[in-house]
Amino acid sequence: MQLGTRWTAGSQPPASVPAELRETIAKVEEHLLEGPKPGWTLTWLEGRPIAELDTGVTVSLAPDGRAVVGHIDGMDDDER
Repeated sequence: MQLGTRWTAGSQPPASVPAELRETIAKVEEHLLEGPKPGWTLTWLEGRPIAELDTGVTVSLAPDGRAVVGHIDGMDDDER
């Protein structure tokens, strides 16, 4: 895994965030509740970018190049 960078939801993603993920990240952010905004972490796994929100929501690229939304399994409600 290659470490990437962090940024706060609602702010401009860093230049290192691939263009293919940006629109989907913005759509996820539209559904965030009012209050303190969680952070995103960009990492790379097997050459593919994964943006993970502190809530466990992920945005990654499918093998066909589409951005897909997922969730980190196994997170307790206390971790969200």
